[in-house]
Amino acid sequence: MGDALLALSIPVLVFACGIYAACENWWRRRHPAPPRPGRPGHRAARQAENAMLVDAEDVVDGAFTRLDGLYETPETPAAETPDPRPPAAGVRRRAAASRDPGRSAPAPRRRG
Repeated sequence: MGDALLALSIPVLVFACGIYAACENWWRRRHPAPPRPGRPGHRAARQAENAMLVDAEDVVDGAFTRLDGLYETPETPAAETPDPRPPAAGVRRRAAASRDPGRSAPAPRRRG
């Protein structure tokens, strides 16, 4: 009888641990911990990240302006046939691309 009670106590213990975990999860979701007043916020990290992104955009924009001459295609006269090679999917021809050196629009924020 002692072995049977020991064997049956293991599933009961596992079931009880699962019920406890579910109840604790429910409680913590409804009663989140209050914010700590002494803990610094993440504003400085976000500002540093934004500054780094602006610097990276400046580097990329500068590289595009310096290397722009390498990627210019000669204008095709109207009498000649157009380039037989179609552009890759989602890629615009150089003549149709904008020449605006300004900053690009920011990406939408991710939620989650």
